[in-house]
Amino acid sequence: MCGIAGFAGHRWIVDRCWQQMLNALAPRGPDAQRVSTWTQRFEPASERAQIALLHTRLSIRDLRTLAHQPMANPAGDIWISYNGEVYGWERDAEELKRRGYHFKTTSDTEFILHGYAEWGIDVLARLRGKFAIALLDQRTKKLYLARDRLGIKPLVYSHRSGEIVFGSTVRSVLPYLGSDERRVSSAGIDAYLAHRYIPAPRTIFKDIERLRAGHYACFDLESGALQIVNYWKPKADAAEFEATLTESVALRTVSDRPVGLFLSGGIDSTAVASVLVGTGHRDITAYTAAFPGTSFDESAQAAQVAQQLGLPHRTLPIEQHIGADFERIVADLDEPFADPSSIPLWYLSRAASEHVRVVMGGDGGDELFAGYKRYAKHLQSRWRRGLRIPVAAREQNAVPGKWEKWRDELSMDWLSAYSLRFSGMWPSLRRYLQPDLLDMSPVYWDRMPVDDGDALETLLAVDMNNYLAEYILRKGDLCTMAHGLELRVPLLDHRLYQTVLALPRGRRFTDPPKQALGAVCELCARLDLFKQKKRGFNPPLVGWLRDELRDRLDGLGARLQSSTNGQLGAPRVDELTRVFIAGRESLAEQVLQLLILDVSLTQLLAPAA
Repeated sequence: MCGIAGFAGHRWIVDRCWQQMLNALAPRGPDAQRVSTWTQRFEPASERAQIALLHTRLSIRDLRTLAHQPMANPAGDIWISYNGEVYGWERDAEELKRRGYHFKTTSDTEFILHGYAEWGIDVLARLRGKFAIALLDQRTKKLYLARDRLGIKPLVYSHRSGEIVFGSTVRSVLPYLGSDERRVSSAGIDAYLAHRYIPAPRTIFKDIERLRAGHYACFDLESGALQIVNYWKPKADAAEFEATLTESVALRTVSDRPVGLFLSGGIDSTAVASVLVGTGHRDITAYTAAFPGTSFDESAQAAQVAQQLGLPHRTLPIEQHIGADFERIVADLDEPFADPSSIPLWYLSRAASEHVRVVMGGDGGDELFAGYKRYAKHLQSRWRRGLRIPVAAREQNAVPGKWEKWRDELSMDWLSAYSLRFSGMWPSLRRYLQPDLLDMSPVYWDRMPVDDGDALETLLAVDMNNYLAEYILRKGDLCTMAHGLELRVPLLDHRLYQTVLALPRGRRFTDPPKQALGAVCELCARLDLFKQKKRGFNPPLVGWLRDELRDRLDGLGARLQSSTNGQLGAPRVDELTRVFIAGRESLAEQVLQLLILDVSLTQLLAPAA
């Protein structure tokens, strides 16, 4: 688990620039920082360079300096900078050894490096786990960038004028672009308002893109051309579900540093905990966030689960006063990102990082087994299918409310209207805040499925392509890596996902949901977890906005009008905040969205140091 970045082109880049890129990645890799730099002829460079690979390391496998990155093959003509963790590679490594490859380390990094030397970019098919990889092949003058199949690890890039710069985060590529090249995207802003995040391939900047999950990019260092390839599409695999899940969890216990578990007491993390105990891993400590006196405190339930399973358990009280940390939290979320649960997760990750450097989580169960309540709710309106009631956009003189949101839903096609079940702002509210924005899309989802088959499968496809990779998994990566903590998600092993796709419909989709996990978690049924109400991870937003964050609302409209080049109108932003302060508490999440956008853009657009 690490931070990666790099660039390739004709310009000479001074060392001050790449040091700023490294600084942006420092929290992701607290154990080591290294840079390898060259001229276009691949001659070593020092104070300035045209090609570079950067790496900040969080040491998990093979803690020796020998395993630091960027790492080269023995000939020195293939280099890798890699963020992630792949599992079960040892069998393929034995094959490489029989073919004459010598391993100096026990790290998965060296396996990927030798695997590429033997199989080329097809090595991706042999990688099981999470990864964002940069491979520089000086023999073919190609730079490959690859992202794992489900999007667990992030990777962004900017390709302009025959040059490329890339990194784990948007903030790690900004020093290369310079302050005068940081052009905010109007579509990126509207996508953020619509979804609370910006779906790939967009980012908040016009010239920075996010590599899609399951894709790789090939940059030709001679021509400057860039090719994007979709290297993986899921296919149902009728393997044995319980065995595949058990294998997935067991593989993710491998580490040269202690491993912990995020245990909420819900079905998903309890199932992972049950498999751990069933495979003999009773020494892994479970960590639970505690929110004393709140309705979403699950620490007592988690403690009961840990006691029943015999796992060591530690409750971590979560800070509920965020005033002093708000700007750092926004910065650690990289670009505008407004999931309220990211705040308690950030605090939980900070507390857990004082004890371990690796944790497992239960992310993915809802997307695999249709666990969100919004699926059933939206399916109730499936009868209207393509039926829409065209409603002309009209000038709003007051902050739109529930009536306008209902009207918006009827004017959208059924699949696009699904966004209103969990989005930030509905279309009429976005039009109110952006009265002069002409090109507004109902949704900004990537790879929209064709809505002509199974309705539930269609909704799940939307979530797998967008919400899971760019919201749930992005949140998990950013909040944990902000504190040098690796998060492993065994429910999102790609082989397990393909096994789930092959399950009979009646076994995969149950009422109540996720009963397929009962086969590996008898405790879930014994504690009646399948029927318990999902509580979520929701912080006290209204209180924060009325107290610790209240002063930040003053002048919010003017600041956003300036940072968005007039896209957001100051009077209307201020009217929305006024209505919230006056008592319309249902607008709390929307006010938080605007506040995060303000702080994030202020940070991102600050002049380069």
